[in-house]
Amino acid sequence: MYIVSACLAGVCTRYDAKSYEDKNIIKLIDSKLAILVCPEQLGGLSTPRPPAEIVGGDGNDVLEGKAAVINKNGEDVTKSFIKGAEETLRIAVLYKVNKAILKSSSPSCGCGRIYDGSFSGNKIDGDGITSALLKKNGIEVITEEELQQLITENCQLKDKEGI
Repeated sequence: MYIVSACLAGVCTRYDAKSYEDKNIIKLIDSKLAILVCPEQLGGLSTPRPPAEIVGGDGNDVLEGKAAVINKNGEDVTKSFIKGAEETLRIAVLYKVNKAILKSSSPSCGCGRIYDGSFSGNKIDGDGITSALLKKNGIEVITEEELQQLITENCQLKDKEGI
């Protein structure tokens, strides 16, 4: 069972009320292997909402109180992001989830690379808050981009092996 960012399933939960529909995520949902979440909505934020970025670090730093999540209007929305991460973890525990596929670059869901807090489109190494919290609790996290890469590699291996 997977936790999946709802926006990847075509649900309009992004800050700009848009979504991405990933065909591989849809297949997981159709197979009843995915539970949809939007940590930002679970944290009480509305859709649409001003874009937000982590300032002063990454999700791990936010969880340690060393960084904050600030929206483009200059408002501190850190508490909502932490609450959403905690609620996502609660759902993962309830459903005994051990893997998550989350939206790349997001201050909540980003895994490995996130925006740098300057609202300039620059990225830094690091995880979003939800990704960081899930990883700290033993849940493997990948992005939709990594999922596609795994599928491609798996298909190439099957072709090479004649499977």
